Amino acid sequence: MIQVRELDQKGAGRIGLGAGLGLAGAIVAIVVPAIFLFIAADHPIGFLTIDTTFIQVNSILVLAGAILLLLSLFFYRRSFSALRRVDPRFYVASVLCILGSLGFLLLLVAAAIVVGDSSSLLACVKGSPSHALSCLESGEPFGAVTSILGFLLGWIGGVGIMIGLFIAGNRFRSGSLGASAFFYGLLLIILLIPLASLFVSIPYDSYLLLLSPVFALIAPGLALGGAAATRERLVPV
Repeated sequence: MIQVRELDQKGAGRIGLGAGLGLAGAIVAIVVPAIFLFIAADHPIGFLTIDTTFIQVNSILVLAGAILLLLSLFFYRRSFSALRRVDPRFYVASVLCILGSLGFLLLLVAAAIVVGDSSSLLACVKGSPSHALSCLESGEPFGAVTSILGFLLGWIGGVGIMIGLFIAGNRFRSGSLGASAFFYGLLLIILLIPLASLFVSIPYDSYLLLLSPVFALIAPGLALGGAAATRERLVPV
């Protein structure tokens, strides 16, 4: 049992909400589209063939997932904002999550652009599915700039989540929260590949990206379990 303040209980509860929404958002925005894209690129069959409809469906999934991830960041930020009132170490995590929220708003705009003009991206994506961002850059410069800026800010928000969960794991002596911070860090590294591929050639980048759905499930899953276990051990002073 851990002797804590009431704000610690609120913080742990909001971490659980953020993690649950993050898990749902990861499934919708990362896991399902990644599976669809892998099958369509290597073993096209039926609906899973790269065409205009396929791109539109995946864009809608990313749009829905971005909304869930935006809500996830909101609750993570609320959690860290509550916890920083009893532990100033959470201040940086809270600020970074605000920047991340702005990033996901920009990603929503970019996803809407793709849904509205998917035909021009089709031929490019067929030739190199893992370089979808480069294809967007050639067809919709505004959408590409918005995507890159949104991605960078969203990535910064992910750093905020990682830092906040690491501190929470230390404060509440929760191995699950600490482990979730570690896997969020691995996910952030993997997610840099599409951006880096705009400037340099990365061998086997498609296969490295296959790790992102795995880490995208493990990281919030551990945070969700850790938050639930932590709340059970908290005893307000």
